[in-house]
Amino acid sequence: MTNAIVDVFFGSTLTSSGPVATDVSQHVDLIRGIEINRGAQDELSEIQPSSCRIPLDNSDGRFTPARAASPYYPNVKKGVPIRVSVATYTPRTGSAPYPAAMLSDDFDDNRISTTLWPNSYGGVTETGGRARVPLTPGVSAGYLTAREWTLPGSQLTARLVTVPAANGSSSAAAGIYVNSTTSGTRLGWRYNALTGNLSAENQTSFFDGSAVSLTYSPFSHAWLRIRETAGTVFWETSSDGASWTVRRSLATPAWVTSQTLTVEMPSARTGGTGDYIEWDYVGATVHPRFFGTVQNWPTTWKGLASTAAITCTDLLTWSSIVKELQSMLVQEVLLDRPTVFFPLTEPADSSSAGNISGTAGVGSLSLVQAGSGGTLEFAGGMGPNGQPCPVFTPASSSAGKYLSADLGPGFTDANASFRIRAECWFSTSTKDRVLLAMTSSDAETKMVISLNSGTGGLQVQVQSPGSGLVATLWGTPDLADGQLHHLVYNEFTGEVAVDGVTYSASNFSPNDQRLLYIGGFQNTRLWNGLISHVALYVRSVTTADLTPHYTTGTTGHAGESASARMSRLASYAGLAVTAQGSAFDAVASQADLGRSALEHMRDIARTESGKLLTNRSSGIPLIFQSRDLRYNPVAALTLEYADLETDGVEYAYDDQKVINAVTASRPGGATQRVISQASIDAYGEKPQPLDLLKNTDNAAADAANWVISRYADPPPEVRQVPIEAYSMPVATYRALLDADVSTVLSLTVLPDQAPASTATVVVEGYTENIGLRQHKLDFHTSRADTDTVWVLDDSTYSVLGSTTRLAY
Repeated sequence: MTNAIVDVFFGSTLTSSGPVATDVSQHVDLIRGIEINRGAQDELSEIQPSSCRIPLDNSDGRFTPARAASPYYPNVKKGVPIRVSVATYTPRTGSAPYPAAMLSDDFDDNRISTTLWPNSYGGVTETGGRARVPLTPGVSAGYLTAREWTLPGSQLTARLVTVPAANGSSSAAAGIYVNSTTSGTRLGWRYNALTGNLSAENQTSFFDGSAVSLTYSPFSHAWLRIRETAGTVFWETSSDGASWTVRRSLATPAWVTSQTLTVEMPSARTGGTGDYIEWDYVGATVHPRFFGTVQNWPTTWKGLASTAAITCTDLLTWSSIVKELQSMLVQEVLLDRPTVFFPLTEPADSSSAGNISGTAGVGSLSLVQAGSGGTLEFAGGMGPNGQPCPVFTPASSSAGKYLSADLGPGFTDANASFRIRAECWFSTSTKDRVLLAMTSSDAETKMVISLNSGTGGLQVQVQSPGSGLVATLWGTPDLADGQLHHLVYNEFTGEVAVDGVTYSASNFSPNDQRLLYIGGFQNTRLWNGLISHVALYVRSVTTADLTPHYTTGTTGHAGESASARMSRLASYAGLAVTAQGSAFDAVASQADLGRSALEHMRDIARTESGKLLTNRSSGIPLIFQSRDLRYNPVAALTLEYADLETDGVEYAYDDQKVINAVTASRPGGATQRVISQASIDAYGEKPQPLDLLKNTDNAAADAANWVISRYADPPPEVRQVPIEAYSMPVATYRALLDADVSTVLSLTVLPDQAPASTATVVVEGYTENIGLRQHKLDFHTSRADTDTVWVLDDSTYSVLGSTTRLAY
């Protein structure tokens, strides 16, 4: 038995915390079927965004956008998150007692199974595809099995769909339990409607003084499980039914291993007003198939019958991952949520500079002329990572140009609660000049950051109402040395960090600041040099949070591993990455960026011969597979040709994948050419350019040799493996559902016309159709031994001239 589960997170976005799923599976038209496309056509193609098409019955208009009568109004919107899963069930076989995992019910026929729940009581119903247990004042109710189940080495799983309310009761609770032969001795999950708590309980006489209580979350606790293995009982919760979190564990009680058990979903209420609790998918094993967003909600009619065939795409099309990125330094600063941020990278013809933090009410920086003469040339110099920045060239210390801005009342209000953290980049050869200054609206409080006239070290002067400027000198080196420096000043802790080194001193911290000055103050001590990337933080942020910007601005994080870089780029799109495998080389800087996050992430994947794809569930959204994940592949699943029950298995042998001349280049490195002369002689030159973000010439040459060794003369391979998965035994079906990009399959007992009786292939992608009592999978595959690498003295992977390919 299998079920498609379609969850829509109405009222949420991809950035929502703890979104609540609405199960719309009952409205899916499985006659037409759910269609999903995932991955790539072959290993040389980039993985494309996954797509999903779901036909929905819209006869009551519930999926019509802007329809006030819809139960989901006003949240039937484009961009809403959606998840598609498949639930499989373990068939009940043999004779009682049965493992608890064989207790399987999807409640979809709206009739209580007298086979599974013969002892149910208190007016329980099966309604809307769910098990509904009423909480009626003074009446006990529950679904209850016969005494024919065991828990050791097994599990009991269910989805908690609807919880009851307190409704004026003095007590109201419901749960799911396995019961011993002694009344009140049981273990399971209990929901208390009065407290809103979900508790993992091991009861004796209906009480557990050591129960583990959780504040119920419809997101985190959507699925509940009780599992026993190797002498330990686990209470677990899940948001998707696939990834589980242990909430409690203890040594298995003796009665669990010695008795045959019943399973019960009981409820009780004292006083108040009645309602109900609802359960679903008892015994389900859940396999996520797709996670993404709904792109449109079309409403169509055939006569008066309405349908909504929605189309969805995964996170590779999300707006944040395809938007154009600014420089890496700018993106890193933005991640730390500055209150004000002036990168000062405007073009040469600019006369003002803008704030890009997004804080409302912050004005732009405008030019201030002190005396006469002097220049301020936008894009006249090079700041961190060679980014353009303004050059301040005064005629004298009191004649020239500087910048000022009104940061608005919101900044001042925030400064009442948080001291300022300021950072910038600068270069000068002139001491006793003002880098940054701030004042209140009435100029009664001041803060002036400058270089000391004697030492050239960092100096901060502050003034409170009715007093003069008080200077604090930090023990920094002479910073008027003509070199580019990074500064972080933390008023709250009395710290400054220069080029990543932190210095401490005691200083007064004024508040009520509102006006910002850059490169001068009160028409004097005008800056002579460069200033860029000025950021102000009026929130709780530490010096250590900001000092890594120095590394960003000086190296662009050149030399960090590809997995670390992938995570860094993903963070700019508000996403996270799970790395699979371990072969992640050091990569070159991408300091300039300038294209979409997705394009830059694909550059890293291409450099590493890795794969970037999305998670099929709603956990960490992106997956980065290293190339070594495929080294010397071992089949996760073996399938006999006759069991596929489909046509379309295809062997291919052509020049589609032949690559015999690779030209590899890297930033700041050599351009190198690697060829296979034998392949060129046989097939003509089949060139392939490789623009790689490698850190060394040797790494680039290794990547080029890896391509030639794999594709100079590709042998025959199976490129399509279509399967009718629904007809497979449940264990095989589950293994097929777990298969994803880079999973290895073994095909056996191939027809006599095949080159060999077996073939081992790697999944590159697939299409699928989930229908009524059918589930068709069509895997796009490549030859697995393309990724074999040399293992010294191994009988399989050390055959001279055959399997002695050096790993890269």
